[in-house]
Amino acid sequence: MVEPLSFSAVRQRISEEEIPARLLRYPAEVVHAVYRYGAPVGSVILHLPQAQRLMPLARQRINEFEASGQSCPSGMVFLADELTDGRGRFQRSWHAPTGGLWLTLVMANTLLPESMRLYPLAAGMACCEAVRSYGIDARLKWVNDVHVAGRKICGVLCESFASAVHGEEYVLIGAGLNINNLAFPAELGATAVSMKEILGRDTDLAGFAARLLAKFSWNFGLLCYDEAQRLAADDGSGADLSESLLLGAWREQSDTVGRRVWFGFDVQQQPQYQAEVLGLAPDGGIILLHLESGAEIVEHSGELLYID
Repeated sequence: MVEPLSFSAVRQRISEEEIPARLLRYPAEVVHAVYRYGAPVGSVILHLPQAQRLMPLARQRINEFEASGQSCPSGMVFLADELTDGRGRFQRSWHAPTGGLWLTLVMANTLLPESMRLYPLAAGMACCEAVRSYGIDARLKWVNDVHVAGRKICGVLCESFASAVHGEEYVLIGAGLNINNLAFPAELGATAVSMKEILGRDTDLAGFAARLLAKFSWNFGLLCYDEAQRLAADDGSGADLSESLLLGAWREQSDTVGRRVWFGFDVQQQPQYQAEVLGLAPDGGIILLHLESGAEIVEHSGELLYID
């Protein structure tokens, strides 16, 4: 069970653990700018012992805020101990029992469309970093599946949502992580794994949740920082855009490039073609070499299934 969290617990995690670690890699002015951009994450944290699904609840709460004349707080988080009707992409069943970490994060969208496309990669980065911080060699599969030795430990779902009253645009990030849960349905037994299975012990869920939100704060802040750098360069400031910091970090934690894969928009039900992954495009698309035709293709949505 996730103990109730507070915004201050997340801020404390950032100040005591995250900032010193980031300063080992990035200049201080970059680190502090990124965390300013990511500051809204965890502004409101709502904990539920059980829920059917969290995405519909988030949409409902956004509309309720606006109907009452208020703005929905960006960075609001819904945490549930258990989901009874969890859904992923294509309405696939999402096994979400007690012992895992199940959340939806609401972010007011202030980004340009080309930056908004990178929210799924940033969300996957946050989850992967959180798992790796426990000494687990987790890797990212495009777009944002987190796996350990080919077995999925975390799934992420991102949706855009326009509020009913004012039409304000939000990004909803759903994340499910297998932490202390060990039992999986038969169809998932060979493809899913939990941290407890890997570590041989329970993980404090409240501590993990605070760490995860701190990772979201950094990675969403990094997304905003990268956009600000691009805009500054467009204004003639000479900002160095040789590499997006977010995409550079994503490449380091992914094992997708160089793999032979099946690609499809619903690859489990309708794989479309086999390809070799050549790299990641600046806008987050995946660059594929179609193995039959030899054509180079950039896909911006869909899924990959590793062949080897």
